[in-house]
Amino acid sequence: QVQFVESGGGLVQPGGSLTLSCAASKSLDSFFGMAWYHQAPGKQREFVASMHDDGSRRYDDSVKGRFTVSSDNANTMYLQMSGLKLEDTGLYFCNTIPKTDWGQGTQVTVSS
Repeated sequence: QVQFVESGGGLVQPGGSLTLSCAASKSLDSFFGMAWYHQAPGKQREFVASMHDDGSRRYDDSVKGRFTVSSDNANTMYLQMSGLKLEDTGLYFCNTIPKTDWGQGTQVTVSS
């Protein structure tokens, strides 16, 4: 099993930026990819962005042009978030493709 530690969340004003990090307990090279998910208050967890073993990146329409998913080694993934909106508020989680156990997530709060 892989365990994840998400970090980098915080309080930011609308239009601001944050970079989230996802540290995995072991190499992710054996998986098809990695993804970020967002859970808004009182709502289901939803897909945000993913990166795949073929080098491709995918984004939900709501974050295209504002968020960028990246990685600099086999154990860590990032989500660069800019142009943050009020509706981006919530917990952000990372997971493998296919999914394994969830981490605790990191809280992002966009508020003026």
